[in-house]
Amino acid sequence: MEKLFNITLQNRKILYKFLKDTPREQLLKIPTGYRNNIWWNIAHVVATQQILAYKFSGLPMRISDELVDKFMKGTVPDGTATDEEIEMITGFLFSTIEWTQEDYQKGSFKTYNSYTTSVNITLDSVEDAMAFNIFHEGIHLGAILSLLKVIR
Repeated sequence: MEKLFNITLQNRKILYKFLKDTPREQLLKIPTGYRNNIWWNIAHVVATQQILAYKFSGLPMRISDELVDKFMKGTVPDGTATDEEIEMITGFLFSTIEWTQEDYQKGSFKTYNSYTTSVNITLDSVEDAMAFNIFHEGIHLGAILSLLKVIR
């Protein structure tokens, strides 16, 4: 599991750099032909990781239900974000993974409610969830790179 946490943190460093270095108007722009923006993709991976690891393990998520509801699968951005939201997600990029790692090491993840993803992969444990999470975040990193090409 240590490797899975390390890979996730490396990806989160890339997302952090995009969040910090991309002008706000570009973060929030939804180009023609796209359903989302860079900001939504970054916030979405934070929310999804919490759902995959905590919710399906029957544990309280470490971020608010409000954030999860706004950025979970099936949501679409409205092209806005408050300074507070951006600041929160910026911090959560790293803290959520660090918390998950700490909780894993403490043995907090005792059960898991199996979940079949939209790409037909069934997750039966938090280990499965964190492995799938890397795949999921890679998809959204690719989406961000595509968005950057279009908006720059």
